[in-house]
This record gives sequence, structure tokens and C-alpha cells, in this order.
Amino acid sequence: MITRRTALIAGASLLAAPAVRAQGGYPNRTIRLVVPFTPAGTTDIVARITAERLSARLGQQMVVENRAGAGGNVGTDVVAKAEPDGYTLLMCTISSSAINYSLYGPKMPYKPEDLAAVGLVTQVPNVIFVTPSLPVRTLKELVAYAKAHPGELNNGSSGSGTSLHMTGELLKTVAGIQMTHVPYRGAGPMLAEVIAGRIQVGVDNMPSCIGHIRDGRLRALAVTSAKRSPALPDVPTTAEEGYPDVQATAWFGVQAPARTPKPIIDRLGAEIDAMVKEPATKARLAELGGEMPGLTPDGGTTPAAFEAFVKHEIAKWSEVVRKSGATID
Repeated sequence: MITRRTALIAGASLLAAPAVRAQGGYPNRTIRLVVPFTPAGTTDIVARITAERLSARLGQQMVVENRAGAGGNVGTDVVAKAEPDGYTLLMCTISSSAINYSLYGPKMPYKPEDLAAVGLVTQVPNVIFVTPSLPVRTLKELVAYAKAHPGELNNGSSGSGTSLHMTGELLKTVAGIQMTHVPYRGAGPMLAEVIAGRIQVGVDNMPSCIGHIRDGRLRALAVTSAKRSPALPDVPTTAEEGYPDVQATAWFGVQAPARTPKPIIDRLGAEIDAMVKEPATKARLAELGGEMPGLTPDGGTTPAAFEAFVKHEIAKWSEVVRKSGATID
């Protein structure tokens, strides 16, 4: 009897040991945070803020690794197939972890269940802007110009399937205009092309384009949020310009490979929640147009809340893709 009980206790201890070690010893080496887009874009900017703050909180270095391609699918797939030990994480986005599932369909290399939600870091509006040489100063004027010059305008985004691509498709559908979508491998190359005037219209997340707007190299026409952004208070919303259906809020969070031990997910989730509530982090993100996650009553985030949020976003954007008829360019 004593022997059997001892064996049962020993067996239970062995089963629990990995979780205990994960919780007590994690992290004990460098953590890789994969960004599925090129440097200088919003995902990269948010990832570097996240890595800096989490490195301080966890007591281990977190390094950012850019793995761009296929609208975020290449880098995301790297994480989906990584060892589920908490040392390879994903800076996930609305495109790579929501829109792409319906847009790419059977071409997707990973599934929603291949990734585990950890925490939402921030949400930001998109901005519709033009090259300063284009003779339009409002979104209404852009629509009128596009109708007077059908097929002459090109609109850029950081890649097919991004919320930037979908925002442009929504505008074209709602306003009844023609523009040719030109996808790039990231926000940096796209912004350079609009600034140079080689393409006329762009849509980008606010953090990566706000500096160019403030210094006059890009002309902002509208933000895609429900209300004006304190970061660009003089720029009207799409609703104010007469297009309330053209709304899209981009989001950025952290996911891990599925089967990552729950103690690790919980530890990381708690640190992200604490991080986004830090006054310094909030101020840095707000300056770029970012808002707190807002998934919990106190404005924060948890793994469970983020998981529910992602599922809702997948369903929502599946319907948008269906209605817009958007395809991979």
C-alpha cells in the first residue's frame, strides 16, 4: 500500500516536473521575438519596444528577428513550427493571425490552432495618405480624382492580406473607385515609393508613417478609427469624410507555438499585461498613435482574453474578404 502510494506520488511528480521547471527556471537564456515583416514598419517598431521592456521585466535578453514574406506568413510559420519552449515567440498582427486565413485559404502553411495567444500589446488606426504632388487634400477629393482618372492611381500597402491592403479594398468598394493595389514586402519600401511619387496613394499603420506625415513628406487624408487620434488631431476620420464603413484598427500582440507549457504562457501573459500598463510604455505607444489593449476591465490583456479576441477577428475579416472579393496579388 505504502509502496503503491509512493509510486503514484513519484509518478505525479515526474509529470509535473516540466511545468514546475518551466515556471521556476524560465527564462534562462535569450528569447527570440520573430517579426514577420521587414524592419522600419509598425510591427517592427512595436516589437522592439516590446522586446526592450520584456527583457527588463524577465531578466533575459529578447532579440528581434525579421523574417518577412508572403504577407507575414513566412515568419509566422517559423514560429508555428518552432520548439514550444517559450524561447521563440511571434509578434503577431491582424494580417498574419487573422486576415490571411481567409485570404490565402488552402495556401496557408499554418492553422490558427498552431499558435497560442499570449497577450495583445497595442491597437492602432490606419492612415490613408497621398504623395504631396497629388492635387488632393481630403479623402473626398481623392475619391473625386480617382473617378475622374479611372485606373490611373496606384495604392500601396506593406503586403497582400495586411489590414492596409484590406483598408484600400474597402475604400475602393465603398467609394466605387478604381486603383491598382501594389503590395510591398514591408511598410518601409512602400513609404519610400509614395514619398518619391512613384505611387500616389498609401495606407499604413500610424506608428510607421506618422513621422513622414509630421514632416510633410506625406499628406494624410483620413484615419480609419472611430474617432480622431490624439497623435494626429487635425486628421479627420473616414466617417467624417463620408465613409463610415471604411474602418480598420490594426493590432499587434504576442503568440507562441501551440503546446507551449501553460506556466510559460501565463508568465509571459502577466508580464505583457504589466508592461502595457507601465506609464513609460503607454506614453511611447501613445506618441505613435497606439492605444492600450483594452481586453480586460482595467484596459490590459490576458492569454484567454487575447485568444477570444483573435477568434473574433478571424471570423470578422473572413466576412470582409468575402464581401470585398479581395485576392492575393
